[in-house]
Amino acid sequence: MNNNFKLALTLSLVLGLVGGNILTDANAQFGGNGGNKFRRHMRFDRRHPRRAEVLGRDNNINRSLNQDRGHLGGKYGQLKAEDKSIRQQEQADAKANGGYITPQQKQQFNQEENSLRQQVNQDYNPR
Repeated sequence: MNNNFKLALTLSLVLGLVGGNILTDANAQFGGNGGNKFRRHMRFDRRHPRRAEVLGRDNNINRSLNQDRGHLGGKYGQLKAEDKSIRQQEQADAKANGGYITPQQKQQFNQEENSLRQQVNQDYNPR
């Protein structure tokens, strides 16, 4: 082997190792976890208790809407759209704030969720 070939081989190996380390560090820093959604969710709950509370309530409302679908006086689609809007706004606010929501935003989301819950309860007509 000539020296130029050895140098090129060594350089490509070093760059490959450095590049792999950079990707691994970026993956860890930006929340990559090899596809393990459960582990990501657990870390999320510990680090963002306001988001966990808002999204937990939203999940409960969503579950209730799905269970009561045939008993909501034809307002299922409207209520689902409101629920989706709350979730999307929470995600947008968290993204804008670096992964969390402020106490004021949490209060606003709780008011919106309370209003949505009241609508579901008012529209519920068991047959």
